[in-house]
Amino acid sequence: MTKVKLGITLYSFTREYVSGEYTFEDCIRRCAEIGVDGYELVATQMIPSYPYISEEFLGQVNRYAAEYGVRPVSYGANTDRGMRFDRDLTDDELFARTVTDIKSAHKMGCKVMRAQYLLSPKNLVRIAPYGEAYNVKVGIEIHNPETPSTPKMLEYLEAIEKSGSKYIGFVPDFGCFADKPNVDSYYGALERGANKELLDYAVQLKYDDVPMPEAQKLLLEKNADPQVMASFFNMYGFLTFNKNPDFEGLKKIMPYCFHFHGKFHFMKEDGNEMSIPYDKILPIIDEAGFDGYIVSEYENHVSGQAFEMVKKHIEMERRILGIK
Repeated sequence: MTKVKLGITLYSFTREYVSGEYTFEDCIRRCAEIGVDGYELVATQMIPSYPYISEEFLGQVNRYAAEYGVRPVSYGANTDRGMRFDRDLTDDELFARTVTDIKSAHKMGCKVMRAQYLLSPKNLVRIAPYGEAYNVKVGIEIHNPETPSTPKMLEYLEAIEKSGSKYIGFVPDFGCFADKPNVDSYYGALERGANKELLDYAVQLKYDDVPMPEAQKLLLEKNADPQVMASFFNMYGFLTFNKNPDFEGLKKIMPYCFHFHGKFHFMKEDGNEMSIPYDKILPIIDEAGFDGYIVSEYENHVSGQAFEMVKKHIEMERRILGIK
């Protein structure tokens, strides 16, 4: 029987939340309606007193947990080095802010905290004793265009392995295993008037691993329109995809993964995600004996269909994992 637990990051409801359609309570109620018992929140988005947890906000969190049966399981911290207008924050300043985030995660009852790669490998190791003291595991998010095997992530892996700590590791985002173009990068571009032949050419250039500068030159030589070029930059950036996703890299880091972002952009009529191969990712995680949460992360905020899409996403995961 699987040990995988399913949750939702409240970031999925960004459009509804920032527009005022949903309150913080509404986001949690929606999670309960879908049938999960855990959520992640992006601290800078939903905690009024960030980076601290006020007693008023903590009271809300606990009250909603009691009422809806849904509790916070992961604290999404932001490693923001650009807070000052005159200079970047130093590594020591980022370290100090991460300690504050750990304390806030602990106060909310979260056992996991998502950190970002601007927290250096050295600082991640430095933070381990604080994670242990507050019983909060700190994971570096592996987000497109990184994968488990890119040089930057291998630096973290080496640092984690050498540290011997069980309180630092990874939070992989499933977007880094995409094997097809994002729905907006392809179908959205077509709706906006992109030339299909050139858009397909851009997709093939990416599948063929043509370096970005060379691919850009080839497209411009064919007079690619602005919509094609906009999609091209997405395909080589935060919405990239690969013919052969880094599944072997995922298997290698599984001992150091304690939380996952179930990124998705669009659920098809057949109940599958359009560009991310969940049928290949989830078995790897399950067979590794993973005991933690995968939180659904819907990232197509313009659609206005977050609840429906997240519900379908959870249903897909349950089907693949055999969860009744």
